[in-house]
Amino acid sequence: MVQKYQSPVRVYKHPFELVMAAYERRFPTCHLIPMFVASDVVDEETSEDGSTHRIERRCALDVDAPRLLKRIAGVDYVYFSQKNTLNRKERTLHIESHNETFSNRVIIHEICCYSVHPENEDWTCFEQTASLDIKSFFGFESTVEKIAMKQYASSIKKGKEIIEFYLKELEDEGITHVPRWTPSSLSLPPPRPTSLSTSPPVLPKLPVLPAVSIPLPADAKDSAAQDAMQDSSALQGDSLTEILAGTPEDKLDADYIKRYLGDLTPLQESCLIRLRKWLQETHKGKIPKDEHILRFLRARDFNMDKAREILCQSLTWRKQHQVDYLLETWSSPQVLQDYYTGGWHHHDRDGRPLYILRLGQMDTKGLVRALGEESLLRHVLSINEEGLRRCEENTKVFGRPISCWTCLVDLEGLNMRHLWRPGVKALLRIIEVVEANYPETLGRLLILRAPRVFPVLWTLVSPFIDENTRKKFLIYAGNDYQGPGGLVDYIDKEIIPDFLGGECMCEVPEGGLVPKSMYRTAEELENEDVRLWTETIYQSASIFKGAPHELLIEIIDASSVITWDFDVCKGDVVFNIYHSKRAPQPPRKDPLGAHGITSPGGNNVQLIDKSWTLGQDYSMVESPLTCKEGESVQGSHITRWPGFYILQWKFHNMPACSATNLPRVDDVLATLQVSSHKCKVMYYTEVLGSEDFRGSMTSLESSHSGFSQLSAATTSSQSSSMISR
Repeated sequence: MVQKYQSPVRVYKHPFELVMAAYERRFPTCHLIPMFVASDVVDEETSEDGSTHRIERRCALDVDAPRLLKRIAGVDYVYFSQKNTLNRKERTLHIESHNETFSNRVIIHEICCYSVHPENEDWTCFEQTASLDIKSFFGFESTVEKIAMKQYASSIKKGKEIIEFYLKELEDEGITHVPRWTPSSLSLPPPRPTSLSTSPPVLPKLPVLPAVSIPLPADAKDSAAQDAMQDSSALQGDSLTEILAGTPEDKLDADYIKRYLGDLTPLQESCLIRLRKWLQETHKGKIPKDEHILRFLRARDFNMDKAREILCQSLTWRKQHQVDYLLETWSSPQVLQDYYTGGWHHHDRDGRPLYILRLGQMDTKGLVRALGEESLLRHVLSINEEGLRRCEENTKVFGRPISCWTCLVDLEGLNMRHLWRPGVKALLRIIEVVEANYPETLGRLLILRAPRVFPVLWTLVSPFIDENTRKKFLIYAGNDYQGPGGLVDYIDKEIIPDFLGGECMCEVPEGGLVPKSMYRTAEELENEDVRLWTETIYQSASIFKGAPHELLIEIIDASSVITWDFDVCKGDVVFNIYHSKRAPQPPRKDPLGAHGITSPGGNNVQLIDKSWTLGQDYSMVESPLTCKEGESVQGSHITRWPGFYILQWKFHNMPACSATNLPRVDDVLATLQVSSHKCKVMYYTEVLGSEDFRGSMTSLESSHSGFSQLSAATTSSQSSSMISR
């Protein structure tokens, strides 16, 4: 498996030329990098006008690896090749490094770049990417990878210190300015500060050793690569000192991460940056805030693939149920305002928003009977959305990252009526939804006055709570919360609620029994639940091999505009648009009996009769569009004729390998799993009059689709479609 690293943008608040002068002091050796043994210049050239300088070095590293591993590898040093291209005119330095040692077993590749800050020409930006691929290493692949990743992360931090050390050294020598290159300096040696004009020391001749590179673990490797790429090491270290106003191409800078997201290791920063970049490429409409992305990464211990999977599922869920608009559209029923015993109350000692829930005083049975499970769920979701908003607010107020909240649960009054089965079922459902879509938002849970019945409730609930979340629970029985290690350790005495012995008035409702006159019948609740969760402009459909999903749109006025916005939630599909002058037969809903499966998660409708002939009974008005899993597709079609238009989503069959008649491994595996023949899409369509559409960006956006955007090209062409890849 290839390990990758992507640095944030690191900024030096020094001019490019001065940073380059500091960088050059790292060669031929650097006492700040003990493993960097020596470097030899292999090739060097300068352009005629002196604007471009290219130099290639061979660097030797003494990798900090177990002696046994070195003996098995048969090497003492790891060699790297580093190629630097300095463009004084453009004020950029590009560095590319790769390992020579064991290059047939381990591949380390690193690219670094110094450039001028786009908003301040007196500042210098630094970026770095690296990859490590261990193909084989005497059976020690996993060990080598761990060593490499550890050393690489360590060297990244050290790189920052190194550049800062040499900048300080230049300042102590009185060198605070290095003139920029100008065309008038043709053929003259590049400008150098006086103290740097002395000829460089003679480099020690490196012994020619076999091309080996102790496959530094992904980290060590990188470390080696990085160190070897002296520059990258320093670059990696390139630290920006304070928060920047902006970085190129909406990239993250290190100071922003520290100020708003917290202290992350280099590899954690890399995961955040790479996942964020992937979202920008595949969700060109709206992507989550950096804090939200980081929560999903933390929930999966920064495993990129796992975090991406649950984040995409959550984004689809948020889009389908318009959760982004919940705070604007949801109004709590009066019964919740009167009998739901929870509310926000100041903040804890760490600046986290504090939510108080008097669960023991809540009539869970009455609320479920009066409102239904879905209304309660939506109310809890609005609480979580408000919590996210308060975290952002407190981050600004306290000047440090606050990404989660504290919840105080008072269980006084909890008894067997709280274990009413439908109530427990509703609670488990709420926990499941919140765990899936709001990970790492609970910083601490304080459970006070736990009665004897609590262990029973805990036994029912705890299996549904993530292990990392359970570690944040602090449980106090009786009045234990009043002593040392109790509430005062986490909440300022001045804001402890009055019902817990404090002096602060708390506006959380006291609850009580919900009047039975407010209870609703099971049928009423069921209809209400359906209404709540169908309040979405999107529909879902399942597509199977041999059973496409088709949608009929009747057009009366020519030149109308059909617009669409859909997400491919699972599998790959082919999107087609057809036109017919006659109406198809009533829709056939295929339960896919031929496949022996049902489709609980979306309908499947076919409209085109099998007896119809393409080109006679109906025609294709758009070229087929292949859409991959995870893509968001927005587009439009300006109709030429009235009649019936059919939008079709069809299962995408992977083409067989043309070089052989043998089936591909992927095809064989696919036939073994029924699920591999199922795709799922979530879509929204709208028909607009041409006068309403031309020159506007309304259609999909006016329907509150935060992810949608139409191509302006539709104003001059018959159709357009945009895929967010």
